[in-house]
Amino acid sequence: MKTRVKVCGITSLDDALCAVEAGADALGFIFYPKSPRYLDPDVAREIIRLLPPLVTVVGVFVDEQIKIVREIETYCYLGLLQFHGSETPEYCDWFTSRVVKAFRMRDVSVLDEMKRYDVSGYLLDSYSEKGYGGTGEAFDWSLARSAVALKPVLLAGGLTPENVGRAIAEVRPYGVDVSSGVERAPGSKDPRKLRRFLQAVRRADAMISPKE
Repeated sequence: MKTRVKVCGITSLDDALCAVEAGADALGFIFYPKSPRYLDPDVAREIIRLLPPLVTVVGVFVDEQIKIVREIETYCYLGLLQFHGSETPEYCDWFTSRVVKAFRMRDVSVLDEMKRYDVSGYLLDSYSEKGYGGTGEAFDWSLARSAVALKPVLLAGGLTPENVGRAIAEVRPYGVDVSSGVERAPGSKDPRKLRRFLQAVRRADAMISPKE
């Protein structure tokens, strides 16, 4: 099955269109003010309005008020909500839209925590005291292999054009999520790295036998 690709931390129309042209299935827009990739909803709305059809638009939030999430979801035409903080299962249940809950993979205990969430899928990221995602650090992929059996998994955390093929071969995730691994600087994507990343994903898919 084709590995889906989400490019996160989009901050400009040029980067958005470059990611789509390279083959990205989804684009992530970060509405967490403390992130270096934060995007004002007014700017995000204008970018999203100019995207081609069939591109999934993901809004990324961290412990935001439910009312504000709903307002931004409607205003920015979001197709998927990603919660990257300490949101509870009850918080996630408030939304009728599809939800992906992010987990920072500190140790095996996180796997039990995941089972409490009735969401569309999990995003697995590296644990870091530096912040929520976009750290460029990888984690122990053996934890991700266990999570794949529970729900669709988006693998994140330190993925680059050089290691994403190995990650797909080892974990077999539903999708991969990349941000810092295809950047020149926080929030500024590198077109060459984007193309190399997508090419590496497709090569990895081609090498996996359909019978496996």
